[in-house]
Amino acid sequence: MPRKPNALQLAGALGHAGADKRVEILRRVAEAGSISQAARDAGVSYKAAWQALDTLNNLAGAALVERAVGGAGGGGARLTPAGLQVLQAADEVGQARRQVLAQLAGKGPPAQAVAGLALRTSMRNQLPAVVEKVQAHAGAMRVLLRLPGGQSLDSRITRESAQLLGLAAGLPVLALCKATAVGLAIGEEAGNRLQGHVTRISRAAGGGEFALALDGGQSLVGFAAGGHGLRPGDEAAALVSDAAIVIALAG
Repeated sequence: MPRKPNALQLAGALGHAGADKRVEILRRVAEAGSISQAARDAGVSYKAAWQALDTLNNLAGAALVERAVGGAGGGGARLTPAGLQVLQAADEVGQARRQVLAQLAGKGPPAQAVAGLALRTSMRNQLPAVVEKVQAHAGAMRVLLRLPGGQSLDSRITRESAQLLGLAAGLPVLALCKATAVGLAIGEEAGNRLQGHVTRISRAAGGGEFALALDGGQSLVGFAAGGHGLRPGDEAAALVSDAAIVIALAG
């Protein structure tokens, strides 16, 4: 008997289902009976569609699509019972989410902040941002993000990831990175440089954690080597590689 995802696996597979291209591709496979047609209808490459389905399979812990034999084209694809269950759950979660956001409209924090509450990750740096530009660069995609305080971040991701996220100028997103990927900028090292004021910093000889307050009310956490000489209130710059910046949909 085919495996079905449990509640925890369903939650992981759905993610932010209301804005998740992966679920859209799964739905289009169900409608078209073809992965290649689903990719064309969703406006992504065949490779990106397969990447989306592979990710959903991994998160759900079960195969969501199977090959279908026969038909005018000699075969295609159809959803397994687990795939149908994921789509049904996506519809129910989407409806509940719309109802909650409608109730919160004008009464509480912005929808972007509410959406961020559902994101559980070990990455301590989660910065709301807006996509300013998306362009091809060295076989990948370079995404320029603008933070609320006006500073910018570069992220380097694959073309398939950019397609599946539907990245375009003006889209609100979350820029994520691990604290261990953030250091103090010393000299002219290449990478994202974010200016701020030190709010806390370890004075241990071997170094330790620091936090910067950025313009716009955001905070960035990283790790500094010993001997930095900084104190709370000092101006400083953090450094993080474009490859360490992960982009997540904010809603």
